[in-house]
Parts: sequence; structure tokens; C-alpha cells
Amino acid sequence: METFTDGQLLGLVAEGDTLALRELVERHSAWLRLRLRRRTADEDLVAEALHDTFVAVWRKPRAFRGDGDLGAWLWGIAIRQLASRLRKRAQPTPVTAQVMSALSPTMRSAEDELFLAVEHGPVGEALGALSPELRQVLQATVIDGLSTREAAQLLGIPQGTVKSRARTAKSRLREQLISVEGWS
Repeated sequence: METFTDGQLLGLVAEGDTLALRELVERHSAWLRLRLRRRTADEDLVAEALHDTFVAVWRKPRAFRGDGDLGAWLWGIAIRQLASRLRKRAQPTPVTAQVMSALSPTMRSAEDELFLAVEHGPVGEALGALSPELRQVLQATVIDGLSTREAAQLLGIPQGTVKSRARTAKSRLREQLISVEGWS
């Protein structure tokens, strides 16, 4: 198959081209799998969510409006697929960033790169000072872009708790950054 952009491949998928779908799977499944693994260590859940992500793409390729990055659209589908499965389970088993880095030090997401860049600066210190519960909420709502309801389902906590923890986390980050010279 000649080299097509993601958008062109998605257009071919809309026409029923299974080879185009296969190419999209090959291009995106590795990084999607890595990001999903950061949310749960359950390989079966990751595999199911990844599979159903591409089934959703096959069924409704025109759901992508084209006004953003296709990878972001795929991630939105994948994280919602995983959240749906985790909601049915008692408690997800998260994989920490340190474990993820050890598993695959050469394949980091843009978010990982950003966090590495600020890790030793004021933002990194402020994030590191937060409790794991507050960091999880920020990761789900800010990094993954989930709604409070979706984050609640993913984390297995009430929606009100997500809102409360997000407010607390933002307030604490703001306080810590304001106290650092150069931030206002």
C-alpha cells in the first residue's frame, strides 16, 4: 500500500477498505497500548479496549470530523473503551510512570515528554507534592480530557469526589506556583 496520511486512510476505511484499517491499526496500536497500560496493568482489559477502539473506527469512521488530530480522536475512543471496562470492575490496577518508563524507555507519549521537561522545575515539584489521588484526578481530567463523570468511572470514585479533588489539586498547584519566584 502506498503511503497515505491518517486522514486519507480513514477516508478509505469509510469506503470499506480493510487494508486501510489494518494500516491505521499498525500505525496507532503500539502507542495506544502503551498509554492504556498506564491506566491499568490488566493486559486483557487493554487488549479488549484496543480491539474495540478499532472496531468503533471501522463502524463509524465518519465520526471523525477532521477538525483535530486523528491520534487524539483515537485516544478519546480508547480511553472511553477502557473506562467502560474498568467501570465494570471493582478497582483498576494502575501502572506507575516509573514502571512504564522501565518497560519502554524509548516510546514516550507527548505527555510523558512534557512531564519529563518540567519534572525538576517548579511545576514538577508542585505536581510531585500532590497526593497520588489528586494526581490521578488531574491526569484523568486534564491530560486524558475525560469529563468528571468519565473520570469517576475510570477511577472508581463518585463524580463529586472527582470534582472536589480536581478543585483541591488546582488550588494546591496554584498556591505552590505562586509562592515560587517568577510565577504569578
